[in-house]
Amino acid sequence: MKSYLKLFDFQQKVNYKNEILSGLTVAMALVPEAVAFALIAGLPPLTGLYAAFVMGLVTSVLGGRPGMISGATGAVAVVLVNLVKDYTIEYVYLAVILAGIIQLIAGLLRLGKLMRLVPHPVIFGFVNGLAIIIFSSQITQFKTSSGQWMNGSSLGIFSALVVLTMIIIWGLPKLSKAIPSSLVAILVVFGIVTAFDFDTKTVGDLASISGSFPPFHLPNIALNWEAFSIVLPYSAIIAGVGLIESLLTLNIVDEITETRGRGNKEAMAQGFANVLSGLFSGMGGCAMIGQSLINISNGARARLSGVVASLMFLFFIMFGSSLIESVPMAALTGLMIMVALGTFEWASIRTFKRMPKSDVIVMVLVTLVTAVLHNLALAVLIGVIISALIFAWDNAKRIRARKSIDDNGVKHYEIYGPLFFGSVTAFHEKFDIQNDPKEIIIDFFESRIVDMSAIEAVNKITERYKKAGKTVHLKHLSPDCRELLTNADEIIDVNVLEDPTYKVMTDRL
Repeated sequence: MKSYLKLFDFQQKVNYKNEILSGLTVAMALVPEAVAFALIAGLPPLTGLYAAFVMGLVTSVLGGRPGMISGATGAVAVVLVNLVKDYTIEYVYLAVILAGIIQLIAGLLRLGKLMRLVPHPVIFGFVNGLAIIIFSSQITQFKTSSGQWMNGSSLGIFSALVVLTMIIIWGLPKLSKAIPSSLVAILVVFGIVTAFDFDTKTVGDLASISGSFPPFHLPNIALNWEAFSIVLPYSAIIAGVGLIESLLTLNIVDEITETRGRGNKEAMAQGFANVLSGLFSGMGGCAMIGQSLINISNGARARLSGVVASLMFLFFIMFGSSLIESVPMAALTGLMIMVALGTFEWASIRTFKRMPKSDVIVMVLVTLVTAVLHNLALAVLIGVIISALIFAWDNAKRIRARKSIDDNGVKHYEIYGPLFFGSVTAFHEKFDIQNDPKEIIIDFFESRIVDMSAIEAVNKITERYKKAGKTVHLKHLSPDCRELLTNADEIIDVNVLEDPTYKVMTDRL
């Protein structure tokens, strides 16, 4: 019994009212997004709805971040577009299952720790770009079902309802937090539209959400190498995009709640959820930062809110479709605009004059790539690569050498700064081989030999001194540096005069 309670975090102090009401709000806000993402991918609306239910339920129960919401997402939908266009929906199911298996393997290999390599400017840029995407996606709601921009009274009514929704979400928490303001806003707008019989766009104008329990369905294709070779590239991208978006969302929720989630556990939960999504007629997905922020802003902190959202979502599909299809899109549009405004890191703008220019460039670039290309994985990858290159360039300039000659006529080169591929050229320039005495000592007490380029640099400098008839001693090589040199086929003769106390950092994650 205790293990069951622990699974749902019931052993912690849980505000059941907030969890249940927040789950209901998230479920209503999920419906139009799930339908829209399925349509973007060229799939039937129910594939998005089924994915949202399965992804949300599994990750809420098994995930590494209580309070985080998963479902069908635009990032996955964009990846599936070409697969749907060129092949049948059966290949989509197989691709999603295979993507889930890849994510499970990533979790087992504990690759969640790789999120440490994502610098803060990249996270800022990712979040800001995502906020722009969420906001811009709401602009299309001001179009009619025929694709034309609203005008006249229809535009006025829709805009007024959107503004009213935003005012309620912004102002109600200042008066009372007893009920989530987003839920109140949806109910108030729904009541106004019903009472005054306003002719305005509703969820049902997107598509019907009526359906049954997600049917179990094995991909109806020959499971041979040809099929796997077709879906594998799509599966790899889905897995990568899903993990990046999920782990970044986890980090953002961690910062807001001042707690710490478990990345590897979340990766495995995402993988298991995608496998089940593919087996139960869903399009797959990942964590949803917008819905997660709605949930967190409503005060939800446990797994219960995600479970309630998923079960309510299934209830809407099976029994309450007519009611949910009557919900005004203006209410959900206003809600998502407020989410976009809350998602944007406004503090990042104030840091433009305080942050290093390189960090500002990375942040702006990631924001633009995210917002323009809608490719979250590519944006993060570009940001990480540029940050790494900038870091390497900055460290390449930090290699220095203090030079002195002792009473015995031995010249000392005290190296400080990392010796790696970027700094080997500057390293070679520090030595005066022709004018140095017969014996020199290169002291690495404040330096580290990092890679093969560094080993080769040390090898070349010792060879040049040897050809000049001079002796070189390497001093204060740390154990990891000496092991690196030893493993390099003993290409240089290491003469360590004394060993410093050195501890290797351990990684327990």
